[in-house]
Amino acid sequence: MNSPFAVIALGSNLGDSRGLLLAAMERLAQFSREPIQRSSLWESQPVDCPPGSPSFVNAVVRLVPEPNETPETLLAKLKQLEQTFGRQPKRVLNEPRPLDLDLLAFGNEKRSTPELTLPHPRAHLRAFVLAPLAELDPDYRLAGQQKTATELLAGLTQEGLVRLTT
Repeated sequence: MNSPFAVIALGSNLGDSRGLLLAAMERLAQFSREPIQRSSLWESQPVDCPPGSPSFVNAVVRLVPEPNETPETLLAKLKQLEQTFGRQPKRVLNEPRPLDLDLLAFGNEKRSTPELTLPHPRAHLRAFVLAPLAELDPDYRLAGQQKTATELLAGLTQEGLVRLTT
């Protein structure tokens, strides 16, 4: 892809997580000027979630936003899509949810507002984000990171992380 692209992490641990992520990927394709690139689905154990939370299914998508798209307008679309797929307002931090969409990067844009931080502030610390990202683009570097997605992943424990077929 020659145009700047957005990187979005998808997660689900409530309902038919595999089906929800595949359907969400189809919807995300509508936000892109070019065909999206998508990782396999990955299963991961919950991180910093309430006790007894089910496993997650995770993936990463790259898309090419429309020319007038901004990180903020794309984030608004992602939040609306989460609601369309049944996401409710948070009652408990990191509670189970049918769909979680995190904007990891938007080109080389940087943001630090109450609504949006770019690149995502914890993406480089999460195997469930880095594994699908490294699968999609092993040499990808998040803005501000010296190491590639593959190198960052190698430095983390990957316990409980399993690649699924799509």
